[in-house]
Amino acid sequence: MGTGEGAVPYQEAWEEQQRLHALRVADEIPDTVLLLEHQPVYTMGKRTNPADLPLDGTPVVEVNRGGEITWHGPGQLVGYPIVKLPDPIDVIAYVRRLEEALIRTCGALGVETTRVEGRSGVWVLGRSIPDAVVDPEQVVDIGKLTLRMGLPLGIDPRLAGPEYAPSNAGQRGDDRKLAAIGVRVARGVTMHGFALNCDPDMTWFDKIVPCGIRDAGVASLAGELGRDFTVPEAVPLVEKHLAEVFAELPEPAAGR
Repeated sequence: MGTGEGAVPYQEAWEEQQRLHALRVADEIPDTVLLLEHQPVYTMGKRTNPADLPLDGTPVVEVNRGGEITWHGPGQLVGYPIVKLPDPIDVIAYVRRLEEALIRTCGALGVETTRVEGRSGVWVLGRSIPDAVVDPEQVVDIGKLTLRMGLPLGIDPRLAGPEYAPSNAGQRGDDRKLAAIGVRVARGVTMHGFALNCDPDMTWFDKIVPCGIRDAGVASLAGELGRDFTVPEAVPLVEKHLAEVFAELPEPAAGR
């Protein structure tokens, strides 16, 4: 939809999402993904804690997705899938598909990423701390969520296992979030989506508590690779892996 000098204002992309969402609900278009860079903007989801907002009064756009506050802007590839989900609708399984596509994208570049228990998005794990003692009060148990991600929904077996790194309860250094995910499903069709940090100015994150997470950091592909890595370089990889992962999704019933 626009990158570089053609970076898209948030409101413009939001209006386009709504237009395409209505068309997809009516089965007038196929599943569609908008890929773009935004002009700099902070957005806050429904669960944002006011204490995580910018302390200097920087404006924040309130949006109707899940998740908390984040930043979008130059150097970050944002994706808005407009996808009709099959019945029974499983939002968690859908989020895992987005994660899987981004994990495969990072892996193709030689950057090892994973999911972390209790946290959405794609993560680079901190280094293990020798002889660390795990704090049981910080351990997150998501077993009940994992049970919702089984083969009866038509999910590829590679996406059906636990496949989470344990929550960081003091056994490793700070984890770093490389890609954030926040979604909404209305009338069976998805909106909002993901943001993959390619080579943004990371100081934009200093004004907020990204995603409300205080015990972890934020990463970029350029930083992890130790070289320049731009949004245009990421686009074909993300397109490829989104297509692969969503090709495995069963067709939804027409007219639902």
